[in-house]
Amino acid sequence: MTEVLMRLDGVSRCYGSGDAMVWALRDVSLSIHAGDFVSIVGPSGSGKSTMLGLLGCLDSPTSGSITVGGTEVTGLADGARTHVRGQSIGFVFQQFHLIPHLDALGNVETALLYRDLKPAERRERSLESLERVGLGHRADHRPVQLSGGEQQRVALARALVTQPKILLADEPTGALDTRNAANVMEILAGLQSDERAVVIVTHDNGIANSAARKVSMLDGRIVSDEVLR
Repeated sequence: MTEVLMRLDGVSRCYGSGDAMVWALRDVSLSIHAGDFVSIVGPSGSGKSTMLGLLGCLDSPTSGSITVGGTEVTGLADGARTHVRGQSIGFVFQQFHLIPHLDALGNVETALLYRDLKPAERRERSLESLERVGLGHRADHRPVQLSGGEQQRVALARALVTQPKILLADEPTGALDTRNAANVMEILAGLQSDERAVVIVTHDNGIANSAARKVSMLDGRIVSDEVLR
């Protein structure tokens, strides 16, 4: 059996109270294993974004439990939850969130600034991460000098440089054309390993079908969990 990196057990999330209460997730259970390449797909309002917030330890459930690497995070204070997130989870977003005045290498290094690393080690690890996404030769280029696909790959390198066990990608191809989207999906597939899981949240069924496992959501529930390959 492969290692369970994250587990959601009977998780629900509601917002508001009384007549204004809205259930974004209802009794969701999901396990993410080392080696998984998973897509979470569903239409607007299906609960994908809420699920992403919980998987990323950015939010806490109304009920149920969430375990990351054997640590129960449900009741942790914000600071402790942030520590777990920083140690285990990397994020890639639809909008690249790159710092305009920094070059690609500098943007990747920002993920390591608060780690106990010497500047030379930060630089070496960041350059290795850029090389892994095929952008070592563009390390000294600022975001404005990079294409949309290249900017997303810098964002991927920034998420990867912390060596996370779980890589969460929120609509990672949403701002890209078809060719660059295919390139980013190929890179994401290559980042999955025996120790790491890659999880993509998307509304695009075609992108979702590129993963090895597809979790479909509707009205705050998981309606199917399929192994595609």
